[in-house]
Amino acid sequence: MIKLRPYKKSDAKHIVKWTKDEFAFWQWCAGKYGQYPLNADDMNEFYEELAYSDDVFPMTAFDETDIRGHMIMRFTDTEKKNLRFGFVIVDDTKRGMGYGKEMLLLAIKYAFEILKVERITLGVFDNNPSAYKCYKAVGFQEVQVEGEKYYHILDEEWRCLELELWR
Repeated sequence: MIKLRPYKKSDAKHIVKWTKDEFAFWQWCAGKYGQYPLNADDMNEFYEELAYSDDVFPMTAFDETDIRGHMIMRFTDTEKKNLRFGFVIVDDTKRGMGYGKEMLLLAIKYAFEILKVERITLGVFDNNPSAYKCYKAVGFQEVQVEGEKYYHILDEEWRCLELELWR
């Protein structure tokens, strides 16, 4: 069983090791943290810039032995009714063991019961079927959006799928 807590600077040294190659790095964060390879200082610097925001919540999933996952939650509207999940990642040595699903279910519960949001959204690249399957397993549904979103990554065009979950 895992729990969620606010991200700590000391978490970064673990999280940055979970993307073993550049492809996985881009699937995870679309380069928002900077360039590959990411180091702990870069990750912490990214979050320091957000430290004074009441709209962004970096979270870490952990169990009795170690940290298992990481994600952020951020409000996307001034009314704070819409929340976006991002940077969802699980320890690469523990994938396929249910940690991602468990972390997401905890975050969903927190979003709906504590933050009182009405809708949660997220994006996932269509070349990441395991993440897509995990999101669908916890209730997210794909949304058709006007003008599909593509990112030019590693000399390819990656399509980003939009998913949402309503209270």
